[in-house]
Amino acid sequence: MQKSKAEPDGAPNADGGAVRVIKKYPNRRLYDTDSSSYITLAEVKTLVMSNERFVVRDAKTNDDLTRSILLQIILEEETAGVPIFTEQVLANIIRFYGHAMQDFMGSYLEKNVQIFMDLQHQMTEQTQGLNPDVWKQFTNAQSPMMQGMMGTYMEQSRTAFTQMQEQMQKNSEQMLAAMGLKR
Repeated sequence: MQKSKAEPDGAPNADGGAVRVIKKYPNRRLYDTDSSSYITLAEVKTLVMSNERFVVRDAKTNDDLTRSILLQIILEEETAGVPIFTEQVLANIIRFYGHAMQDFMGSYLEKNVQIFMDLQHQMTEQTQGLNPDVWKQFTNAQSPMMQGMMGTYMEQSRTAFTQMQEQMQKNSEQMLAAMGLKR
């Protein structure tokens, strides 16, 4: 597949190439400017799964619609199979919207998901070529290797939480100082 020239608002990606631009038309169709063809939401999901950088733009207004398309993919995944989010988790996430902690929660979740993705990548690298019986032993929570990996994950998660607490403390102190109040 040949790469097209980046649109003026497309930022270069990590390999120096242009970010792939997908245009969304009023008829809800998605047009991939790289392949010069219409694509489906499933094909956009494939781009996500292959770590392809892209942006979805409204064909008329040029507004960035990437988040709404990603949310649409999540919605389809959540309703089609085994959901990741329980009703309680979704309700708790909703409660953070408009709350003073919203920015911190978003940052905390982002860091934790990245830490988990790194753990998954590490596990995949270390388990390539294992037969099903060895894989079962590896994923057993009692195995020393799994305990070590989960311990690392928990420590990184704890660090992310501590950083969030420190940032909240710093922001509170700055706000109180701006009001002429000291803590």
